Parts: sequence; structure tokens; C-alpha cells
Amino acid sequence: MLRLRCVLVDLMFYSVRVLVGFDVMLGYDGPVGFDVLARLRVLVGFDVRFWCRLDDIAIWFNDYNPGLKKGNVVFVLSPNSSSYPIICLSVLFIGAVITTANPLNTKREIEKQVRDSRAILAISAPEETHKLVSTKVPILLTKPSKECDQLSVEELIEKCEPLDIPENKPNQSDTAAILYSSGTTGTSKGVVLTHSNFISVVTLLKWSVDVSKANDDVFLCFIPIFHIYGLAFFGLGLFCTGNTIVIMKKFDFQEMLESIQKYKVSNIPAVPPVILGFVKYNGKGYDLSSLRRMGSGAAPLSKETAEGFRKKFPWVELRPGYGLTESCGAATFFVSNEEAKARPASSARLAPCFSAKVVDFETGLGLPPYKEGELWIKSPTVMKEYLGNEAANTAAFDSEGWLKTGDLCYFDDEGYVYIVDRIKELIKHNGYQVAPAELEAILVGHPQILDAAVVPLEDEAVGQIPIAYVVRADGAELTEDQIIQFVASQVAPYKKIRKVSFISAIPRSGAGKILRRDLILQSKQQLLSKL
Repeated sequence: MLRLRCVLVDLMFYSVRVLVGFDVMLGYDGPVGFDVLARLRVLVGFDVRFWCRLDDIAIWFNDYNPGLKKGNVVFVLSPNSSSYPIICLSVLFIGAVITTANPLNTKREIEKQVRDSRAILAISAPEETHKLVSTKVPILLTKPSKECDQLSVEELIEKCEPLDIPENKPNQSDTAAILYSSGTTGTSKGVVLTHSNFISVVTLLKWSVDVSKANDDVFLCFIPIFHIYGLAFFGLGLFCTGNTIVIMKKFDFQEMLESIQKYKVSNIPAVPPVILGFVKYNGKGYDLSSLRRMGSGAAPLSKETAEGFRKKFPWVELRPGYGLTESCGAATFFVSNEEAKARPASSARLAPCFSAKVVDFETGLGLPPYKEGELWIKSPTVMKEYLGNEAANTAAFDSEGWLKTGDLCYFDDEGYVYIVDRIKELIKHNGYQVAPAELEAILVGHPQILDAAVVPLEDEAVGQIPIAYVVRADGAELTEDQIIQFVASQVAPYKKIRKVSFISAIPRSGAGKILRRDLILQSKQQLLSKL
């Protein structure tokens, strides 16, 4: 890893050639101020051309009353848009801190995050401002709205005049972002990431594009930029690679297929449910011949889904990876497609600058290859801490600085990692441990099942039993017993599904992770209703 003597925004502007699929003319104006003149061609189904200066927004931030200062937190509540990366860089430019949220979050969840992060300004999509009123935090809109009288980012770009911004450069150790973990099994925590963390992960991303020969690829962005996966790729990282990006406001499978065909998309960072969608896709109506590379992250990709995708799209390289918010994004990477094809159940090798070990989570001892245990990692990308949560920090780090990921895994003798499941999500059945991900992979392999999730249900006799939530394909008449028998024929007796509930959609986070806590609550409510 290079020892970079610059903060994140410096790194972006030394390297940038294309700004989020836009044509850019760039001029560097001394060691402090950046004067960026950009003609934006926004690839979202229509062309919009306008000139902007990144420092216009930063100037307003600096002059904002009482004025944003180094270390102040700015809350961003917006779906994907062409202005999202500009907002993030403008905040970082003045040494302030970004904290992002899912627009689907409830008013209560948003209030909690604003309060927990101590944000003093919110930048919001107009349709989401009603969720912020009770916080009494000043609001800047992402775009003009007839229904709201607040100033917008677009208006700032059009009206502000370049001015000198007082030098207030952050250090690499300063906080750049506070991102809240998905909280799929419990309470969400604020992950504190520094400029150094982002510099490291952006450098890794640039390396991965180079080594994959993906420098001329057209990327499709439907991963939420408010999530670390989307922020690292589309909010910050691809600024350094010169790639074109097609931005989708939110994910829709048919619109994704249309975008691939219309804009000749060649590279898609995706999540397992999207990969599964391609496997189930009937292959009609769209020209997908431009597609060359597909990534998968945010959750484990099953061997069955990976093999099904490669069989259906043999010309597309599929490279699963592993990462987490606490590692500022990806921690593993397949250097070649051949490596990935030869190990369809693996999540690749460690990325450069990462160290790892597998630890017995009961004894704390290190384990050899092929032995399952908890994955511990070290890297310049690893978070500084959980915000204001000493108990969580003590639990997350050992005395030598190793981050305990909470993921059950093993390495093979060549250094490839295999993620089994989250330790907290393992189902304890009669003394055995059952991985929901294994059962889910079997379930979605059924031709009449579109999606599935497995969660524990408390049982007095055996501790917990695995129950499945299943989304049937249109017209399918699968019964509970048929599904139970389908799984039972492929697993050991203690892993059998004991109960099936049919559901219209599996609840997932913005990054595609199953929201197991919602399903566990639903199963408890169903049980109580029968008492």
C-alpha cells in the first residue's frame, strides 16, 4: 500500500479523469483550493448539461450560519443521484463529516441517527424532508422543489461565485464519515471511518480496476450510495479510474436490463439477490451482450447461484467478494476470472494490505486451513471505532487491534476464504449449529422458488428450529410439505426445515442483506396469534 500524504479529496482530484460518467475539465489551483469545471452528461435516461464548480457548495458550507467547521456532521438523506458524489466531496473538502441514511428509514430511525451522529445540517431529497422536521436541523435540498422553500444544491451550483476558502485541511486520522451498520440482527451502530480509511480503499479500488483491465468499462450504479458498497465505488472510488457510470435512482430489475441494453453497460457491482434474478431471468427481450463483468458483495453468494449464473451467462466474469462497513468496503478480491470459476463457493483471497486469521470463538485460539471459526482482520481500511459505544468497541477489537468480524469462515490451503454465515445468525438446534445461508442456497435452487430466507424459531425441546420464508414463482403451487422434503433430501437431519411460511417478498436492506430481525419478529407474532 502506498503511503499517501494527502487527504481524501486531494487523492480524488489528482486522479480524476471522468466525474461520474461526466466529461470533466480540470484545473488544480494551488495546494488548498480546487477549481473544478465540469460539464455533466448524466446517464439516467436523458441528457442534462450544465457547468458547475465543486467548491461552490463548499463555499456555502463555509459561509453557512453558524458555519460548518472541521468535524461538524452533515446528514445526507437521498436516493442515488448525480449530485450525491458532489455533496459528499464538498463536505469532505472543508473537513466536515458525512453521515448517510436510507430514504426508506422511518422518521423515528432518522431522528435517532441525527441525534446519535450530532448532525448540525441535513441535505435531503425534497420528498424526504418531512422526516427531518422534528429534528430542527437546518435543511438543504438536493434539488429545487415547488413544495419546499429551502435552498437546493443545484441552486448553489448555479448562483455561487468562487471565493477563497480558509485553509482548514483535515488530517488522515480525522473522521470523514459515520456510516450506520445495517443492523440486520440487532441495533444499528455508527461506524467511524477516517480519511485514511477511504484513501486506502480508493487506492485498492483503483488497483482492482487496473488489474481487471476494466479501465474502459461502463459501470451501472444501482447499489445505494448511502451504503459503504455504493459510497466506496460510486460516491468516491471511481472518480480515480476514469470510468463512465450509469446511475439508477433505485433498483428495478427491468429498468436495469433496459439500462444495460441502452448504454452498453459492461460492469455491474451487484448483490446476491440481483445475481439470483439473472439466474431466474428468462433471457428474452433485451440485448445483454455488452455485459462483461459482474461483482457480488454485501452478503454471501451461494455456490449454486454462482454456478447457475456462469452457466446462463458464460461470457460474463463473475467475481464475488467479501467486505463490511467496518472495513470500509471490500476486504477480498479475485484477481482473475479463472480463479473465481475454479472456486465457486469462495469469496476470493485477501486484498492487498489486509491480514487475517481464523479464530475459535470459544477458545480464542487460531485455527488452521479448513477449520471453521471467526474471521479477524487488520488493514489500513479498518474503522477507527463505533461512535460513542465503548462496550461495542471492546467487543469488536482485541488487544492487538484485530477486528472481530462476527463472520464464520474458513480458509483453504491456498489462502481463499469461504464465508459460512454470520455467527449471530447461526441456528442452535439440539447442540448443532445450522447456517441459514446454506439452507437458503438450497431453497433458491428450486425452479419454483424466487427467493427465500431462513431464521430461527425458539423451541423448548431443542432450543431453536429452522423455519423458512419462501417467495413462490408466479403460478407455482408448491406446498409446505414439498419444500420441507426438497430440503431434507439434501441435508443432514438436524438441518431440516421444520416450518415454511409463504411471503410476497423477503425484507432486505438497501444493500440486499436479509433483514432477519423483521422475519424473527413476524414468526413470533404468528406464534402468539395461534395461542
